[in-house]
Amino acid sequence: MRDYQEEFHARVTFIRLLLARSGMSGIVYGNSGGKDSALVGILCKAACENTVGIIMPCSSKRNYEADTEDAKAVAEQYHIETRTVDLTPVRDTAVTQLSSAATLNTQALTNLAPRLRMMTVYAVAAAENRLVAGTGNRSEAYVGYFTKWGDGAHDFNPIADLTVTEIYEFLRFLNAPDCIIEKAPSAGLFDGQTDESEMGFTYKMLDAYLMGQDVPPDVREKIERMHQRSEHKRVPTIVFQK
Repeated sequence: MRDYQEEFHARVTFIRLLLARSGMSGIVYGNSGGKDSALVGILCKAACENTVGIIMPCSSKRNYEADTEDAKAVAEQYHIETRTVDLTPVRDTAVTQLSSAATLNTQALTNLAPRLRMMTVYAVAAAENRLVAGTGNRSEAYVGYFTKWGDGAHDFNPIADLTVTEIYEFLRFLNAPDCIIEKAPSAGLFDGQTDESEMGFTYKMLDAYLMGQDVPPDVREKIERMHQRSEHKRVPTIVFQK
């Protein structure tokens, strides 16, 4: 297990130095009410008093209820400024307008919310001279379980090297609210959705694979297939070069 006291100090120092070099005056991040955004919010607030978390419910009933309540619980415990932007009307308008250009399939519709959320935090960042903090972890990144140019977009990410297992260990060390630690991980893209049911394996198995431990052959195959198919999400944009 990592030394989370040292990890906390190192990551807070990293954020402070980055912010000083950037010339920006604050930080903004999406406060989803999940484990990753909770840890990012805690770290950013410790590094920068001028940190704001944006709660952005979009279509899913869970977004408006449990996720919002959990996001507020973290913000209250760690004294993080919180603002709420209801993105459902924006999404509905986008679907109507985009439908004139293409027939939107499930993947296109599912990815709208993460991209609208990133548009929102970058609008706040531009208006208030802030950096956007990313909230993706190592486990999700390895299998591409994020939206390209959505929740995968950010100016910096203080938790990108941590597995989901380590995220939970870190949160327990920081005495995060039980509601964050005990809830099933979910991107909140639609009602009833959970990360593990959608991926077809648990984060415990994925993290074991990343740590070089044995996992069932079918799980290994799924992980490696997802990793290969999502490679385009992790590499720099391909550009022409002579």
